[in-house]
Amino acid sequence: MTILVTGATGTVGGHIVELLNGKGVKVKALTRAINKTNLPAEVQLVSGDLDHPETLQSHLYKVDGLFLMTQSDQSDTKFLANQRIVQMAEKAGVKKIVALVDYEGNPIEEVIKNSGMEWTILRPVEFMKNVLNDWAESIQKEGFIRTAFPDSLSARIHEADIAAVAVKSLTEEGHHKQTYDLTGPEALNPRNMLKQISEVIQKPIELIEMTVDEVKTEWKSKGYDEQFIDYFIIEMGKNPPEQVYTVLPTVERVLGEPARTFAPWVEENRHHFE
Repeated sequence: MTILVTGATGTVGGHIVELLNGKGVKVKALTRAINKTNLPAEVQLVSGDLDHPETLQSHLYKVDGLFLMTQSDQSDTKFLANQRIVQMAEKAGVKKIVALVDYEGNPIEEVIKNSGMEWTILRPVEFMKNVLNDWAESIQKEGFIRTAFPDSLSARIHEADIAAVAVKSLTEEGHHKQTYDLTGPEALNPRNMLKQISEVIQKPIELIEMTVDEVKTEWKSKGYDEQFIDYFIIEMGKNPPEQVYTVLPTVERVLGEPARTFAPWVEENRHHFE
């Protein structure tokens, strides 16, 4: 069995490559930065860019399964690129496709479902690793975080659990025509998470609550327009969709063991906060 993993050096893809390699599955690991990887020697590194589907063409032949990493950007350009990849995979004889999409879904799902391949769709909510992007530098250098909605809940999921579900779907039967909504085992807010990080690194961390005006100013400085900020930042922060904080048993049902909690993720990543 040979699996082509797109986004092979990313948050989820790296775990998938490691798990497949550990199972003795032949892996083609697709990356744009082929000279900047640290993957096992047994893994075949291949160069490609999801924004340019033609770069994947030669890598799809003699492949049994494809892990497709889609992006939350649902522009026509991204859709057409993903559509072309799905079409090329089917034409090349790929038997299974597992696609990672945003929790709200992605139009590419219909293209995948209408292909001749066995398919599985993964829809995880927020990644635990987002904490690194949002807080790590501030905690490490300044000992505090700034956030506007400290009581906003999210059932964040460990990236390794997403990867484990993907590997199950790629290598075992019984996952065809399944859409898996994936969450962690608990809904936490920034106050809860900050407390756990503080306990692990044994250092107090201050939470500074931002005002709505401060949030708007910050995001405007990043180049976002007011309509985007009002809906995706302010409204979603104040009133997150129920699906974001509703804990689901999907991971345990698929893997046969509970989803990982936030605490072990913090232990694994403590060096980013200390």
